[in-house]
Amino acid sequence: MITSKAPRILALANQKGGVGKTTTAVNLATALAAVKQRVLLVDMDPQGNATTGLGIKRSSIQKSVYDLLFEGVKASQIAMPTRVPRLSIVPSSVHLSGAEVELVTARHREHRLKNALYTDLAYDYVIIDCPPSLNFLTLNALVAAHSLVVPLQCEFYALEGLSQLTKTISLVQKHFNPKLNIHGILLTMYDKRNRITRLVAEDVREYYGDVVYKTTIPRNVRLSEAPSYGLPGIIYDMNCEGSQAYIRLAREVIGREKEIYKQEKVA
Repeated sequence: MITSKAPRILALANQKGGVGKTTTAVNLATALAAVKQRVLLVDMDPQGNATTGLGIKRSSIQKSVYDLLFEGVKASQIAMPTRVPRLSIVPSSVHLSGAEVELVTARHREHRLKNALYTDLAYDYVIIDCPPSLNFLTLNALVAAHSLVVPLQCEFYALEGLSQLTKTISLVQKHFNPKLNIHGILLTMYDKRNRITRLVAEDVREYYGDVVYKTTIPRNVRLSEAPSYGLPGIIYDMNCEGSQAYIRLAREVIGREKEIYKQEKVA
């Protein structure tokens, strides 16, 4: 377990939709909780798929991420328990769909999530599921996060989208969060039988080197089925290939975190 006083905050972001971002947020959070980490998942996506994917009914939501951004409440006040031990969630709600417009004229609009999260949270990790676009909601997540996990689908235009995201990260580092870094690039929807998949994976690893996680997430039917039952894939079918991949990813994330913690201690 990471023994720093404050939780490590990891944002999952990619401006392109359909890359497995929410699937990764839910299953990585679950896998971390399964290895005794205390985890808070923050659903910043107005679609709320991470919320429903953890079995939270919209009718049961009283406070949401919207309240973090606009009502001055703290995450610890509204975090909801899930069916996964040691995993809680700050849910999304329908109110979040209008937050982008409200943030345009709001004071301290880039720091609102950070101000709500930087309290005495009793967690080891905070995982933020961002919207599939580079808007003010995503910007709030990047300002609040220590590191960024980038799910990247193994397809032809993947590197082009990643290039745009890295430019955005550089701007965030320059103006808002100088310590933000890419924790890792995660290759998703990997199909070893597909030639394009293999070529994209080789190109990404050649260009970004060790920043790319060793773990790849395969295309997997069981992972796709799980949200309709309100369950993470790891709970729905722990033995399927996709679930096992997320368990390996959690171990890899923890390994990298230990190295980061050692480096920060030396510095």
